[in-house]
Amino acid sequence: MATDWLGSIVSINCGESLGVYQGRVSAVDQVSQTISLTRPFHNGVKCLVPEVTFRAGDITELKILEIPGPGDSRQCGDSQQMDTAMPGVGCQVGPSQNGTGKVLKKPMSSSAPQNIPRRTDMKSQDIVISPQQQCSKSYMDRHMETLSQSKGFRRRHNSWSSSSRHPNQVTPKKSGLKNGQMKSKDDECFGDDIDEIPDTDFDFEGNLALFDKAAVFEEIETYERRSGTRSRGTPNEKPARYRHDENILESEPIVYRRIVVPHNPHKEFCTDSGLVVPSVSYELHKKLLAVAEKHGLTLERRLEMTGVCASQMALSLLGGPNRLNPKNVHQRPTVALLCGPHVKGAQGISCGRHLSNHDVHVILFLPNFVKMLESITNELNLFSKTQGQQVSSVKDLPDTPVDLVINCLDCHENAFLRDQPWYKAVVDWANQNRAPVLSIDPPISEMELGIDAKWSLALGLPLPLGERAGRVYLCDIGIPQKVFQEVGINYHSPFGCKFVIPLHSS
Repeated sequence: MATDWLGSIVSINCGESLGVYQGRVSAVDQVSQTISLTRPFHNGVKCLVPEVTFRAGDITELKILEIPGPGDSRQCGDSQQMDTAMPGVGCQVGPSQNGTGKVLKKPMSSSAPQNIPRRTDMKSQDIVISPQQQCSKSYMDRHMETLSQSKGFRRRHNSWSSSSRHPNQVTPKKSGLKNGQMKSKDDECFGDDIDEIPDTDFDFEGNLALFDKAAVFEEIETYERRSGTRSRGTPNEKPARYRHDENILESEPIVYRRIVVPHNPHKEFCTDSGLVVPSVSYELHKKLLAVAEKHGLTLERRLEMTGVCASQMALSLLGGPNRLNPKNVHQRPTVALLCGPHVKGAQGISCGRHLSNHDVHVILFLPNFVKMLESITNELNLFSKTQGQQVSSVKDLPDTPVDLVINCLDCHENAFLRDQPWYKAVVDWANQNRAPVLSIDPPISEMELGIDAKWSLALGLPLPLGERAGRVYLCDIGIPQKVFQEVGINYHSPFGCKFVIPLHSS
């Protein structure tokens, strides 16, 4: 009978000192009371020796884990089967219907490396046991009782999933609670049939189309209306929507015509924000400056304010911070300043002084006169303290194009200056030079403009300038609002946060 158990997989408990061994029975000696296992595992770890032998006195407990079938060709030396003969394999044995054999459903769990089987291999296998291999009912009952009590062994190996079992292993059927016995943790976690898992991908778009968003929102709105959740407004009210550049606070309508002159203007301009700026005649503009000077806005203050605004605009035209910074000392801009012997020329000299203070190379042209205005003398005295260069002959002006030409030659009163030789020579030089021209407070008549300008800067309120003045800009020279009202102009400042603003022809 001992030879009938050769090839069976057993588990031998040798006590705490030697531990537990699992392997396939290769030899049983009844005389010497020994049993040999081939390719054994010791406490779940494969042994280095191919075979171990145990004496009967060292064996504390012996469990039969697997019984080979009659047609099973597995031998003790089969390395592939021994590598997959893992510990913790349970065995269920029962009498067959005809008494000639038994059918085993043997679940197996492993604690050694295994090959992951395919789905088609995960089937329950039926093994027929011959009558010679059947054990007595009492012995099998005792064996089943021993297996049911070996909870510690199952506890050590219940973490292996059914998907990592060997092809010869089978998935136990879920039986729930049977005879008061709790089903194992493996059955609870991994008892589902793997063939039932669908192979098709989940259709997210199709399931999302089943969601009726309008119906859900209508249901929510109906619930809020009935429960009184909405305390303000009616459910059908839709809140007003605003753009990012619109103010959500209610305000008064914008009045775009906030400057009204006593006479119909010859020409009107508008700012970037749409405010209308009418032009004024030269007589009204001259009267406005005289009233402002009477109230304390002297010529010196006006010259300084004009010089600051004109220099600020010129610095922007020259490139601003991209051109004027310490890292671009090799790109120092050059400005040619053309001034006449009048108040307009004094405004240009003030602008040249501020430009020179901002590290701009300024070349000031001013013809020699025996007697100069006091305002020009004062401005020249301040300009001489800067690094700017003053010339009185056209020959001293640069032959190469400059970055900017500032024109202050023309005047409203002194028309005879246009007949002077120096004036004609300077006009010819400016027209031959390819630099852009900025005119400060140009006259109204286009016949008096000897140099075509790209930009023109008006003071306070613009004059009705023609097309030769180029694009018109307006600067704030500090005239109070009540001074405008005194001359009959209803005035509201169009400058906002700036001192120089562009004007567009309306």
